[in-house]
Amino acid sequence: MAKYRQNRINDAVKEEAAQILRDVKDPRIASSLVSITAAKVSGDLKFATIYFSVLGSDEAEIGKALNGMAGFFRSELARRINLRITPQITFKFDGSAEYGANISSILKKLDIKPEEDENEEADS
Repeated sequence: MAKYRQNRINDAVKEEAAQILRDVKDPRIASSLVSITAAKVSGDLKFATIYFSVLGSDEAEIGKALNGMAGFFRSELARRINLRITPQITFKFDGSAEYGANISSILKKLDIKPEEDENEEADS
């Protein structure tokens, strides 16, 4: 039962953080495409790690900007989500999208012909 509640809280924090990110007027963030990929809240609700991905900008600079605005995000989360404790927020870069794109490009470079259907080979 606790796992279900934890997943609901993680999803709620992720959705609200993405919504808050749309309202941010910081030029470092507004000029690049930043998206929230996941949120992980600790079991005691004291800490939350929000994972983000960036397209078209330096992730270290965006990470500094987001971590600088962690207090703003925390106060907005407290206003939007009814939790017993509003967690301390840290932002971390999520490189899984770049990793997946890299794997996809490697697979496209390989010249692998599709295998013919096994039934056709058995019939001949």
